[in-house]
Amino acid sequence: MVRFTATAAVLASLAVTSSAFQPVGTRAAHLAPRTSSPVLRASIAVGDMVTPKAPMTPPPPQSDEDKDSEYKMDMTGIVLSGLEGKALTLNHEDFPMATEVRKVIPADCFEPDTAKSLGYLSVSLIGTAICTAFGVSVCGLLNPANPLTWPFWGLYSAVTGTVAMGLWVLSHECGHGAFSKNKLLQDSVGYFFHSLMLVPYFSWQRSHAVHHQYTNNIELGETHVPEQMYSKDEGAFAQRASVVKLLGKDVGMKVWGVWQAFLHLGVGWPAYLLIGATGGTGRGMTNHFWPDPLTTPDIPKKELFPGNWKEKVFKSDIGIAAVVGSLIAWTACNGLPQVMALYGGPLIVVNAWLVLYTWLQHTDTDVPHFEMDNHNFVKGALHTIDRPYDKMDPWGAIDFLHHKIGSTHVAHHFDSTIPHYKAQAATDAIKENFPEYYFYDPTPIHEAVWRVSKGCASVEKRGDRWVWNNEGVEDTI
Repeated sequence: MVRFTATAAVLASLAVTSSAFQPVGTRAAHLAPRTSSPVLRASIAVGDMVTPKAPMTPPPPQSDEDKDSEYKMDMTGIVLSGLEGKALTLNHEDFPMATEVRKVIPADCFEPDTAKSLGYLSVSLIGTAICTAFGVSVCGLLNPANPLTWPFWGLYSAVTGTVAMGLWVLSHECGHGAFSKNKLLQDSVGYFFHSLMLVPYFSWQRSHAVHHQYTNNIELGETHVPEQMYSKDEGAFAQRASVVKLLGKDVGMKVWGVWQAFLHLGVGWPAYLLIGATGGTGRGMTNHFWPDPLTTPDIPKKELFPGNWKEKVFKSDIGIAAVVGSLIAWTACNGLPQVMALYGGPLIVVNAWLVLYTWLQHTDTDVPHFEMDNHNFVKGALHTIDRPYDKMDPWGAIDFLHHKIGSTHVAHHFDSTIPHYKAQAATDAIKENFPEYYFYDPTPIHEAVWRVSKGCASVEKRGDRWVWNNEGVEDTI
């Protein structure tokens, strides 16, 4: 699924990498001078090498028959999510312009408050520190080298990684320029905490800005870009069909779903950093620790790290090298079990949260992807999906600890300079003024990830969009 159906050897090697060093991240963008257009800000954010996209690019004239055909799409094999097919009924030319959307969002939403940002940082930092201090104190009593203690350390990793995810989210805001107007302060905070979690800060900053610019673009999208299906006899669609044929529809789909969930949540993040897994094909195979593409890009002018970004990749590597060196020294002194218990385990959990968020923000069985001539910034941003993370627990602790990164992400994708503590106001404004273009799926998170794991294998071209095909297995998703 989504190019995770690689060879077993590659997957095995990546799994080893994830166990030892499991990084964390999602992307961000350097914020240069403010402009009135979020689209132009996005282009400034990724550097002069990125060409600004017009807020709305009118498509070629369509006949009435062509327009009607979009609403009469062949729905064979399409499984409806909690969006109930809403994303499949919208015409390209009907999406609002960036200026229209921006106009309805309160102006204050675009202004970061440094003191407030630091306050939220202190909450995440203190929470993570308390968890870590507890782990260190228990380490002498429950030796991580003893397999009998592993259930405890698994629980510890789940709790500590969940709390520490808040630090990742705030580092992500630093990369977007949403943390503070003090660029030195926010880059210092972002660089330190992302490096601590083995995320190359500037490399990720660039790739994440590209992700924002080309959201749901089948050619130049940067994360969770689906595999294009030209034949049902090859690729992930055929592989899933083989599993179903071998094990039966019900069991086969469950096995497929578990395997895809593991690949994404367990292996996905290091695979993305190392080989650009789930990235678009236009930039070739990429590595966030080396500035040049590992293979020849299909679109050389859209290289992931152009110009002065190559130097920034190496600057990012300095922070990673320092942390890796420290981990090696720690391992040499106290042993790998302790390092994995106190650092590696929680980091794997952070990475799982990261992929879970980004996967569900941009993927579901009835959410399409688009080619260059049928895509623009606003359309991509408004194909982001908000979900009910505030309902994952009785107290809404997850949404609080993770600064609402999953429940206010549509507004964030429209303008990534909106701080998380103002994103709800922006979300409410978009929902109220553009309800037909605001995507919110009320499906409980565990049900949504299970549906996506089973049902999002390959997309095929239908009309002017690429849609997920689940023909023959609709009743198991």
